[in-house]
Amino acid sequence: MKKLINNPADVLAESLRGVALAHPELSVDVENSVITRATPKDAGKVAVVSGGGSGHEPLHGGYVGVGMLDAAVAGEVFTSPTPDRVQAATKAVDRGAGVLHIVKNYTGDVLNFEMAAELAEMEGIEVGTVIVDDDVAVQDSLYTAGRRGVGLTVLLEKLVGAAAEEGQDLASIVELAKRINGQGRSMGMALTSCTVPAAGKPTFDLPEDQMEIGIGIHGEPGRHREPLAPASEIARQLVDPILADLDAAGPAIVMLNGMGGSPLIELYLMYGEVVPLLEKAGVQIARNLVGDYITSLDMAGCSLTVLKADDELLRLWDAPVSTPGLRWGA
Repeated sequence: MKKLINNPADVLAESLRGVALAHPELSVDVENSVITRATPKDAGKVAVVSGGGSGHEPLHGGYVGVGMLDAAVAGEVFTSPTPDRVQAATKAVDRGAGVLHIVKNYTGDVLNFEMAAELAEMEGIEVGTVIVDDDVAVQDSLYTAGRRGVGLTVLLEKLVGAAAEEGQDLASIVELAKRINGQGRSMGMALTSCTVPAAGKPTFDLPEDQMEIGIGIHGEPGRHREPLAPASEIARQLVDPILADLDAAGPAIVMLNGMGGSPLIELYLMYGEVVPLLEKAGVQIARNLVGDYITSLDMAGCSLTVLKADDELLRLWDAPVSTPGLRWGA
């Protein structure tokens, strides 16, 4: 294993210390593995909290800032954060109008965020929750009951973050979050496995001439393994399952995401293959992202997320945002 680390057991804490040094606009609680804004939003506005296992950067800590998250709570690599850490994040950012929890549909995350919400509510903090389950690859996996939460998480954090920033109330934001979740789908593939620092070896063996279709963000198996194919065929295998599950005709926000180990030249190449397939199906790409936004350590591969959009979602998408992992707007 070749990685830029010291002791595998210290990767999360040492990474968080680096985040604190690199980004003075953030406040980093290394003890609780919580990243918050250094300057909180105005009192009376809903706060937005998300998190999960580390190894998916820039998700979630890279999306703390104006227009997105108020706090991100990190577990160890591919391990859910504990309820007390989620509760600490929730208490730290509550501005008196309630807190939205954005939770990817993995059993540990769901249970721990649920317990944290109960603890917060015992202290008088109103908590709303959305469970993200956008992955069309498999219905159940090693880590979930139902579909996994993957790339749509990024788009959802941007959109509800904008809604919270402009002052929408908690009930409206919860309704918005659930609507976004219902209108978005994702599909991913891998060319290589990833290597968890504590394990020191690849999570699974994938021969040089094979690819895995439908992987999750923890390196868990997908739909099937097959011989490596050209990018045009890989694009079809990402687009077809999404369109089979979602009537995406009309305006859409599309993200072609890298899993951490594929260079940007390949991701743009893949986006060039995906666009005509979507357009042929009547999808009008109104906004897009291409790059590493939700990763799986050093895994080579990509995922595609399609979110059916309307005027409200496009307006929220265009709202200013300033975070380490996602910057655009004025």
